[in-house]
Amino acid sequence: MTQTLILLFHPDFSRSHANAALARAAALLPGTEVVDMQARFPDGLDMARDAEAEAARLIAAERLVLQFPLHWYAPPPLLQSWQAAVLTRMMYLLSDTEGARLAGKPFRLAVTTGGTADAYRDGGRNLFPITEILAPLRATANRCGLTWSRPFVLHDADGLSEGQLEAAARNYAADLTAWQAESLPVSAEA
Repeated sequence: MTQTLILLFHPDFSRSHANAALARAAALLPGTEVVDMQARFPDGLDMARDAEAEAARLIAAERLVLQFPLHWYAPPPLLQSWQAAVLTRMMYLLSDTEGARLAGKPFRLAVTTGGTADAYRDGGRNLFPITEILAPLRATANRCGLTWSRPFVLHDADGLSEGQLEAAARNYAADLTAWQAESLPVSAEA
């Protein structure tokens, strides 16, 4: 069973530097599976047909991470399609048999931005702190009964040197490792 499931939503992963570095580092962690959702659903159309398999993947995982670049203050369209197909099925159509099985699972976001950290503050260039921009996803996690954890945010992703990207990837892996240790399943704590 996958202990930590990272669903990567990047619209053009072949051109990614930051998300690719983070995904490579995360994939090396024991019990961690990284799934390139754009490769799995290149046109996004099969997602509704595969919603049962996607729901089963979420149920089987002990922890869930959604990783994506922030574009125009929102996650990529494929993530929104995934929410509509998979979470609607789980939380509204099959809440007793599928949705209820998400309750209490640790959940977090791993987000890259093109802007600097200073741009994501009250009155900054982007007007709001990153936590406020990510609030709809926090509300979604709450509605699904997932246990929200502090997001991992990598700012200025397009402006980082190779060395800075490598350091960010190491930080992400260390951050995930610490989070995994903090969010041990109930059965593992006993």
